[in-house]
Amino acid sequence: MKELYLGLHNITSNQRLLDFSKLAFNLKYVKYLVITKVGGTAAQSGIPEISKLAFKYNKPILVLPELKDAIDLLKPEITVLVSQNSEKLINFSDLGKYSKLLVVFSGIEGSGFNKIEQSLGEYVKILEDASDIGAVSLASFFLCKYSQLVEGKV
Repeated sequence: MKELYLGLHNITSNQRLLDFSKLAFNLKYVKYLVITKVGGTAAQSGIPEISKLAFKYNKPILVLPELKDAIDLLKPEITVLVSQNSEKLINFSDLGKYSKLLVVFSGIEGSGFNKIEQSLGEYVKILEDASDIGAVSLASFFLCKYSQLVEGKV
């Protein structure tokens, strides 16, 4: 059984946090929603709102101060950091060999992950010819491809 932990890192927007959470909670492949480095309105009103949603959908969430905390706690076989700023394109077929994945998206458009955070995992982009289209859109594309991989349709 594959375990997919879907992460959102460095989030300050309440609406972006809600949209990302709804996506994660409505897909059967996501075992946990992992939120790290929360600030601004996302911390003040977003976390309480997604806590209610998590309860409603009977889905677990994990809120931690730093990305490294999530990696240390979950101990994934691979951590994938998704940013359209990366030079390296993701290889979906390689992901099939891992049974425990942490896939993290940046909550702040344009900036991606800093150098220290990039060193914590496999820093990749999902789309070849697209600029930063936001965490929710990138996660949707990733989850579509991931579901095809899990179901053997790739």
